[in-house]
Amino acid sequence: MANRFLSILLLILLFFTGLSHAFMGKVVGVADGDTITVLAEGNTTIKVRLYGIDAPESRQDFGNKAKQNLTSLVFGKIVDMEPMAQDRYGRTVAHIFVDDQDVCEALVRAGMAWVYLIYCREKPTCDNWLMFEQKVRVAGVGLWASPSPQAPWEWRRGGGVKGDALAPAPKYQAASGTVYHGNISSHVFHRPGCRHYDCKNCVENFEKRKDAIRAGYKPCQICSP
Repeated sequence: MANRFLSILLLILLFFTGLSHAFMGKVVGVADGDTITVLAEGNTTIKVRLYGIDAPESRQDFGNKAKQNLTSLVFGKIVDMEPMAQDRYGRTVAHIFVDDQDVCEALVRAGMAWVYLIYCREKPTCDNWLMFEQKVRVAGVGLWASPSPQAPWEWRRGGGVKGDALAPAPKYQAASGTVYHGNISSHVFHRPGCRHYDCKNCVENFEKRKDAIRAGYKPCQICSP
């Protein structure tokens, strides 16, 4: 209880000071591919959920490899942490950097995690991660070597029972900017990376968000375009 109180107090102080790479600590535990335990100043242990990504769960295919990859990057090392929020489990959600390397970006580039679009809102960071994800999808790097990798949030929704495979990779068009796909049946539009981006009826394209709204389309509640 005391450790949790100290971590919450630390988050509040960091929020009001607005520091970047706000505090440092040593990684003393790796729970899975996107969650670590950090020993901070005052021997306070803080459970940290990496911001903006979602790695395979331990019982999923590739879950152990994702954990091993994160372990090799951060375990036993001093990391810089930039707190972003606190999740419903009391974990600090943060950007993590080790030797000036963005750990979240490194995991995406290695094909060890998805960009978690419903929570990844920081621009241009999240858009850049999405482009990296698209590249490794196409190249079949890491978990993308599987013919039907399943997103962790889909796996959790099914209670750990494998369900529908992840939708095909989005057609991200970096050269001309983001292209939104509108579903002509539901009149909902999606951004690249959303599992509904290439749905059967997603045949209406919009280069700007406002164009989709003007045409009578509503933003997807999952990817929040």
